[in-house]
Amino acid sequence: MERYKRYTDASSFILPVVDVLLIFASFRLAGRLILQTWQFTGYFPFFFAIFALLWWILSGQFANIYRVDRLITYPEKLLYLMRTFLLHACIVLVVVLVLKMYWLPLRYLFAVYTLAVTTVVCGRFLLTFGYRAYHQHLARPHSRFVIVGAGESGQELYRFLVSHDPVGNQFEGFFADEPVPATLRPLVRGPLTELKEYCLQMQIDEIYFSLPLNEHSLIEELSQFADDHFLSFRIVPDFRGTVRKDVNVYYYDHLPILTIRHEPLHIRTNQVLKRLFDVAFSLAVIGLLFPIVLPLLALLIKLDSPGPVFFKQMRPGKRNQLFPCFKLRTMSASHGHTELQATKSDPRVTRVGRYLRKYNLDELPQFFNVFLGHMSVVGPRPNMISQLEEYSKHIRTYQMRHAVTPGITGYAQVNGYRGETRAPQAMSKRVEYDLKYLENWTFGLDMKIIGLTVWNMIRGEKNAY
Repeated sequence: MERYKRYTDASSFILPVVDVLLIFASFRLAGRLILQTWQFTGYFPFFFAIFALLWWILSGQFANIYRVDRLITYPEKLLYLMRTFLLHACIVLVVVLVLKMYWLPLRYLFAVYTLAVTTVVCGRFLLTFGYRAYHQHLARPHSRFVIVGAGESGQELYRFLVSHDPVGNQFEGFFADEPVPATLRPLVRGPLTELKEYCLQMQIDEIYFSLPLNEHSLIEELSQFADDHFLSFRIVPDFRGTVRKDVNVYYYDHLPILTIRHEPLHIRTNQVLKRLFDVAFSLAVIGLLFPIVLPLLALLIKLDSPGPVFFKQMRPGKRNQLFPCFKLRTMSASHGHTELQATKSDPRVTRVGRYLRKYNLDELPQFFNVFLGHMSVVGPRPNMISQLEEYSKHIRTYQMRHAVTPGITGYAQVNGYRGETRAPQAMSKRVEYDLKYLENWTFGLDMKIIGLTVWNMIRGEKNAY
């Protein structure tokens, strides 16, 4: 379940002010180091205003940036900060180009970002460390809590709070009528009938309810008891006991939205980040690699067999919308079976084509598809139309992989599931890994897949034929 993204009004105001002050100091120090002056005149105050205002706006979109409690770890905090700074840098670059702010020296801009990232990250970590040290050594536990129900949701809540904030949140035990695992029995204080008496004797502050939501009468009874005795009653519902699936919670402002499937690529900021990377990466490949590699490959293809250099085939993309997928031709131009999947030792594949397929070079033109928005650098591989029709009948979850933009490479491919899919369960495993990618997407996962793809290109793919 998604972490409850909430922070105090004080943090949401004070910490951005501290950030802006640190950014201002970074501007002045960068001016002294690069421009050899402490003066802050001319266009520089205008650029600082844009820089600081944009950071204030973007940081407000990432609530966890301003979390200083133990419920968010240091690596997570660093990830949130760096992700926000990356998006900030992309937008600032666009602003600089649009407004033609060519008077900004590149060394100065780089120094500003280096100092701003360093000071903001270090400042945030120092504040977080100080906050946690205070609560660990000086402050009393602000919450003594019990959990009603020892199912999966109750156990998950217990593990999370105990591992992240064992001082601020003091766990006093489970109350459950259902059988519990042997490892949890020492933590169970008794059945539900003993809950109220225990709460009064031990001065409990919070009751967490982790049973299914269909326990209407019990919820009403415990809610009334909490109100009468000044306790906090919080519901951590066992959705798995109700809908038999994992449920994720997202927040639109303060409105909770429940989803059955975790879909990080349906979050707008993630979509923007992924698209910005796709455009930048595809432009880099097209501008730097294509002028050297494509003419050589085109010559080899022409010398090897008659026919066009490029091959175009309609493939189903996001939401099954068809798009022209570009490839280098690897088969004889006269075979006439464009919807027939390639097999091992396929006679249609040319001599040069075998090497292009083995080292994934036949898919280089798909960077044009990425730039045009038909594809992404990383995502589920787009299959042929015939495969879409066939596998949709036999694999219930097959259509889910088309909920996002297809990719040149994907999680299934770097895990060995590529090439021919005639073997039993071959396509099922590919779909399984595609769905894992959809549910666990991060920018770091994309970078990992790209790195593994490059490594596979260097050593050659045994299933690519």
